[in-house]
Formats: sequence, C-alpha cells, structure tokens
Amino acid sequence: MTSEAARLRRKTLRWKTWICVVVVVLSNAFGDFFMKRGLPDSARLSTPLDYIATLFQPWVALGVGLLILWQLSRMALLSWADLSYVLPVTSVGYVAVALIGKGLLGEEITPRRWAGIVLIMAGVALVSVGSPSTAPTVQAVGE
Repeated sequence: MTSEAARLRRKTLRWKTWICVVVVVLSNAFGDFFMKRGLPDSARLSTPLDYIATLFQPWVALGVGLLILWQLSRMALLSWADLSYVLPVTSVGYVAVALIGKGLLGEEITPRRWAGIVLIMAGVALVSVGSPSTAPTVQAVGE
C-alpha cells in the first residue's frame, strides 16, 4: 500500500470513528432520557410482568430502541478501534446525560457534579488526540 493510500485509509477511519462515536454517545444519552421520561415517578415495578408491561409505554419503547442502536453501534466501533480509545471517548455520554437531565428534566447539578463533568471532558480531550486504532486485530481462538 502506498503512503498516500495509507494516509487516505487513516483519514477515512478517523471520520468513520467520529461519526460512530457521535451515534454511540447520542443514542445512549437519549435512550436513557426517554427511559426516564417514560417511567412515571409513581411507578411501582414489583413483578416481572410490571417490567414487561412498562416496555410497551411509548417513551420507554423509544428509549429501548435507542439503547439497542447504542449497543449495535458500540459493537461496530469496538470492532475497529481500540478499547482503550473507545471507552474514554464515549464517556462524553455521561456529560450529555447530565446536561439532558438538567435541561430537559429539570434535575439539579451540584458543584461536585460539575467538577466531575469537567474532569470527564479533560480526560476525553486527552484521549481523543490519539489514534483510534493502534493494535492489530486479535483473532479469537479456533478461527
């Protein structure tokens, strides 16, 4: 492979990775939001049938669908990028969840939580400067 082809492949991988990171973060954050939105404060889920019935509430069902998208996109991302890159970078979802909770659910964010959010963002900034994939793909035993 020529150096130009290798450079183009790295650039494509970086774009693909960042698009997938955005999908992972947003589907996780909004999946959790819709799950919370769909569960009334007075919900008393005590039996397995209560939990199953709750899955058919529209907001909860939307949340579950988004969390399925989150898991599938996370699996795709982990198939080409290093775990040590993916988990810290996608932790920006914790920040998104806190901001969604504050903005859309009226939750209080204490100064200690704001400090945690700042630390998470600093860690994401440090990790995201690196390459999304540095290790060769490991083959499973028996392949």
